[in-house]
Parts: sequence; C-alpha cells; structure tokens
Amino acid sequence: MGTTVIYEDSDTFDDGSRYEMVATDVPESEDYPEGVKYRFQYMTAAGRTVLRFDNFPDHPDVGRHHYHTPDGVFDVEYTGLSDHVRAFHREVDDRRTADRGETP
Repeated sequence: MGTTVIYEDSDTFDDGSRYEMVATDVPESEDYPEGVKYRFQYMTAAGRTVLRFDNFPDHPDVGRHHYHTPDGVFDVEYTGLSDHVRAFHREVDDRRTADRGETP
C-alpha cells in the first residue's frame, strides 16, 4: 500500500525565510495510529531550522506529536490535521513578528 500526499504547502518570505509543509496518508500503525505522517518546517534563508512540527516516532522524551526549535524538542497537542496546520501557521507568524521586534 502506498502513501498519498493529503496536504502540501510552502512559501518563501521577503527576508528569504521559508516554510515547507507535507502530510501524507499512511497505513494506520503503532507508529502512526491516525494514519497521517507529517513534517512542517520553518527555516531561515540559510536553511537553519527555526521550527519543525512532526510525528516521526524517534524522540523518547516527548510524545508522538512534537516540535523542534533551536532550544530543543517539545510536546505539541494534536487534535487533527486542519488544527495542526493552523497552529503551525500561527507559530510561524508569531516567530516572524518577534524576529522583527514587533509585539504579536
């Protein structure tokens, strides 16, 4: 059984920073009980990761759904793909606002 891309989005901002989002429909399994595998990444123009949401089961100290920043890996609540997409976009907007020295 193959996988199907069920969500994909990307954009590059004026400062060269960018995000890439991919979610695929995968067979339900112990690793992916929701049947969804995703990776949403926001990075600098130089390619340094600023924020990444994913559910790859490789971090024993956090839950299945987690996010990465330069400060570490942390749990994130997952209530469905649409909610997760919105949460990621909010986080990117908040980080971009903070980087410009603005108050969110």
